[in-house]
Amino acid sequence: MTTSAHPLPSGSPLSSLGWALADTWTITRRDLSHWALRPGEVALGWFFPVMIALMFGGLFGGAINVPGGGGYFEFLMPGMFAMTVLFGLETTMMAVTTDASRGVTDRFRSMPMSSLAVVSGRCVADMLNSVVGLSVMVVTGLLLGWRWHGGLASALAAFGLLLLLRFALLWVGIFAGLAVRGPESVTAVQILVWPVGFLSSVFVDPASMPGWLGAIAEWNPLSVTATATRELFAAPGFGGESWIAQNAIPMAIAWPALLIAVFLPLSVRRYGNLGK
Repeated sequence: MTTSAHPLPSGSPLSSLGWALADTWTITRRDLSHWALRPGEVALGWFFPVMIALMFGGLFGGAINVPGGGGYFEFLMPGMFAMTVLFGLETTMMAVTTDASRGVTDRFRSMPMSSLAVVSGRCVADMLNSVVGLSVMVVTGLLLGWRWHGGLASALAAFGLLLLLRFALLWVGIFAGLAVRGPESVTAVQILVWPVGFLSSVFVDPASMPGWLGAIAEWNPLSVTATATRELFAAPGFGGESWIAQNAIPMAIAWPALLIAVFLPLSVRRYGNLGK
């Protein structure tokens, strides 16, 4: 189908905003109701990062020297928080591309609703899902002995940076989900998520890598957020001599802002051009 969404009823900008918010919430409730019908699948998505943390912490933690001393889980958990928001990218991609391939998205576009509601509704639903997944990881970290040591305000700032990265990655996932040809194509894109996750400072200090590889790992947006949250949590392993390590907190804001500036308009444009 190539039919675009009907325009919203004419009125003031405030009225149009109200229509857009109502439509967004309708799509959000639709996505949440789908998850309620698949609780096992949703729970698996929440606990998969827990399994990764237990596996790496239990199998390799004793063999890794933590920069600055301290327990490995204290070093690992801030990185795993960042890894958790990265894993959500795959869920977003699959949901968006499945709706597009089944004609659901075209159906929405033919209805008298806001043209932004489909992508913004998906964004709100996935952010709510990410908050739950991140909460599961925080509880896991506390049970494993992780603590924040920088005060409540710094801890809240760290969680804010994690959610900011998740919000940016949402738009990457929405664009990728709209761009691929079908659910079977998502696998090829998913393969790229793992190198991004492992070529980072999540599990080891980039200083332990070869120089060129360590530089790539340090500039990875995931590493930047992991380093910034370690600093805010006053966890072992933050810092370093490079410029990016010394400026991790501002760069943990700049990287997501850049991703949003690029992929949000691309997602909206791609949505508008579906079927053309």
